[in-house]
Amino acid sequence: MGETVNFQDLFKKSMLHLESFRSISYIDVLIGLMASFSIGLFIFYIYKKTFRGVVYSYNYNVTFVLMTMITALIIMTISTNIVLSLGMVGALSIVRFRTAVKDPLDIVYMFWAISAGIASGAKLYPIALIGSLMVGLVLLWLSRRKVREQPYLLIIRHSEVAISDVRSQLRKLNYTLKSKTVRKDYIEMTIEIRLRDDNTAFVNVLSAIEGVNDVSLINYTGDYAQ
Repeated sequence: MGETVNFQDLFKKSMLHLESFRSISYIDVLIGLMASFSIGLFIFYIYKKTFRGVVYSYNYNVTFVLMTMITALIIMTISTNIVLSLGMVGALSIVRFRTAVKDPLDIVYMFWAISAGIASGAKLYPIALIGSLMVGLVLLWLSRRKVREQPYLLIIRHSEVAISDVRSQLRKLNYTLKSKTVRKDYIEMTIEIRLRDDNTAFVNVLSAIEGVNDVSLINYTGDYAQ
């Protein structure tokens, strides 16, 4: 009968000899990094193409490329040695991210980058490439299928003289009153409206009303602080 190798012997062998590093193929490492880099660039393009927020952040988008490559590096590292895998799990368990993610769709892109990095690091290139292609096409399709009515916040500051004229103009719009502030010298209203196109001629009409101090139209993404 052959010699029985238990988990303790395997652990000692992995820790002391690190024989798994001798079989590392630098070509496989390069291919994995290039695959993760290519998929990261694809995620970069899809995010930029489908972004619907107010301010686009280039630095935030670049993190998806780096996240994909770094995840692939981690998977390639821990797959070579059991000690490193346990140490990496312990190290990553204490990592805390303080940056608040306001858009839930950004979390999807993060998981996408991590999943593509895991697949690339594990040499599952068909899964990484085909899966990323399908996810990207779905995101593009959903972004184009999105309702064309875009939400906006219309902020009007006017005096009491313009109340009737402002109300008559607002009746022509499909609006929802979000807030109203009444002060001694002016009234400020924040209204949510939805527009199908870029026709904003009503802003000029409202600003031309006597007693209206100013009119502001802001793209509404769901986060608004009074």
